[in-house]
Amino acid sequence: MSMQSHLAELEKKHRALADQISDCQAHPAVDDLEVVELKRRKLLLKDEIERIRHTENDSVH
Repeated sequence: MSMQSHLAELEKKHRALADQISDCQAHPAVDDLEVVELKRRKLLLKDEIERIRHTENDSVH
């Protein structure tokens, strides 16, 4: 898998988690721990995306 396709897949997962978090927060019966876990996973994806982008920028320069 190329780095660009991997990055695109991570961004897709990040957007899906953002949508899932929004859906959960719209329903008052949702478990707060579930929302916290989704946010944690989203943050981990964001960190990985940024790490990859930083690595790509370093290799270009």
